Amino acid sequence: KVWAKPWAQLWIKQSYFNVYPFVTGNTVEALSYDYSATIEASFLQPRFLLLLYSQCRKQNRLNLICHFLQCLAEPLKPQYEGGIINNPEFNNGLVGWSIFGHGKIEKRNSKEGNTFAVAHTRYNPYDSFSQKLYMQKEKIYTLSAWIQVSEGKELVSVKVKTRKGYRTAGTVFAESGCWSMLKGGLTVDSSGPAEIYFESNNTRVEIWADNVSLQPFTKEQWRSHQDQSIEKARKGKVKIQVVDSQGKILAGAKVSIRQNSASFPFGSAINKEILTNQAYQNWFTSRFTVTVFVNEMKWYSTENTRGKDDYSVSDAMVKFAKQHDIAVRGHNIFWDDERYQPWWVKSLTTDQLRRAAEHRANSVVIKYAGQLIHWDVVNENLHWSFLEDKLGKNFSAAVFKNTHRLDRKATLFLNEYNTIEESGDAKAAPSVYLQKLREIQSYQGNPAQVIGIGLEGHFRIANIPYMRAGIDTLAATGMPIWLTEVSVDQSPNQVQYLEEILREAHSHPAVQGIVLWTAWHPGKCYKLCLTDNNFRNLPAGDVVDKLIQEWKTHGVGITDSNGIFETSLFHGDYNVTISHPMTNSSSAQSFKVAAAESSQETTLHVQISNI
Repeated sequence: KVWAKPWAQLWIKQSYFNVYPFVTGNTVEALSYDYSATIEASFLQPRFLLLLYSQCRKQNRLNLICHFLQCLAEPLKPQYEGGIINNPEFNNGLVGWSIFGHGKIEKRNSKEGNTFAVAHTRYNPYDSFSQKLYMQKEKIYTLSAWIQVSEGKELVSVKVKTRKGYRTAGTVFAESGCWSMLKGGLTVDSSGPAEIYFESNNTRVEIWADNVSLQPFTKEQWRSHQDQSIEKARKGKVKIQVVDSQGKILAGAKVSIRQNSASFPFGSAINKEILTNQAYQNWFTSRFTVTVFVNEMKWYSTENTRGKDDYSVSDAMVKFAKQHDIAVRGHNIFWDDERYQPWWVKSLTTDQLRRAAEHRANSVVIKYAGQLIHWDVVNENLHWSFLEDKLGKNFSAAVFKNTHRLDRKATLFLNEYNTIEESGDAKAAPSVYLQKLREIQSYQGNPAQVIGIGLEGHFRIANIPYMRAGIDTLAATGMPIWLTEVSVDQSPNQVQYLEEILREAHSHPAVQGIVLWTAWHPGKCYKLCLTDNNFRNLPAGDVVDKLIQEWKTHGVGITDSNGIFETSLFHGDYNVTISHPMTNSSSAQSFKVAAAESSQETTLHVQISNI
């Protein structure tokens, strides 16, 4: 009954890890990362809440705890007990906090006795309360706070002022009568004094805040979070027992394991150049398991002349991918940026445009229904709204409905940039993304379980703590998350940033796949080049190859006195070869390591009985 209420709120608390040990000097310390986030779920249908509950139960192997709550009348306790924030719960009034800007601040108490801070009589967006801190360059900071506004619903951001400027640490849609969780993060360019404060463009509203936390982590701690997450989310325990033909246990048997393929989808975009370049084909197919076409499936490519569809190039590319068992993402049905419409679209009347859009939506989906794993239904809809402006605000939601009707197998994605890349782009903040998702899901007939979260991942720098916090927030939906177009701007640190981004994405339990935006072109690549024109790896290509190998498992072991060899393997397909010094024969067997479906660790028993 609670799930069906219009104020129902979903809180997925992702307590994946208990301890991350690391060593500093002679002291062993431990500090966990809190993956928890809350999202308002009033837009979700009761049957979707039931679906999420089912998913939570299935994922208990990750110690994932799901709570369905009503709109929070009181905020939850601060993460990490507030970290380095002084008086994070405002239990001591405004001690440690001061006025920022020209507004007024005060302490208030709720009916339940909770204490919080209020900024009112505001004249500028930044008029609020602040706290002065000392931040360190080598530290990684994760931020959280509980926010409310006095009326309506407004974007509220947390900013950090340093000697080198201002940084946005996170943004949330806050509303009156309900505490919303803001989650973010940042690093600083140099050690020194800093000041954290709150901001909202609507100066008519009061900003309320409580249970603020700013927790620093060392790089070693952050990497340990990733390692522990990979062990839990990407690997399974395997037990191999070796016996002879009479069933006698064989100790000391040599166990050689080789991974044939990885389960985690990792790929790159391609273009039509691959169809006629054998070297490109060889290089690509030896590395990747999923792809997306840069331009060849877009509207301006398949219908360059109005009413004349030409899928010959995209057909050939789909065929190539199938021949090499490479999954294909459909990119895209519509791109809502006016600059990237077919040249003839801009001259159409509203009725003509509606008919043309209907033709496009039906034509491309019917053409490739059942052949693609995903559809990017609407591309970059948070930044651009050409078609919605022309055809109505429900246009995007209606296309989702139509796409699902025509292709029941594919997962449908809202594809967007800067949601996890740029903390300062409020148009695409995680809470804004969720707001758009609400609109799509609330449209009659849209089954929420087939809508995926597409994060393009066009990074300028590697803002890893903000990236993780953004994924945490989006992961609370329980929907599939992919990084769909990963690139990094050219800079002296480009390769380093690429490795940091890929490690963070692969290690986050909610991420289900990664696609690089690194299609080769004889002229030049987009931003990130993996190879030269002879398909010899460039430094970025070396990083990709290093991680591909790191995310696989090969090895040799020896069975113990019970004839057992145990290990932890990445999810995927394997061959194992068994030999023993006392025999003249060996035995080989194939097996698969998959994600566990229960709270028990994945365990695979392989019995070799023909030695």
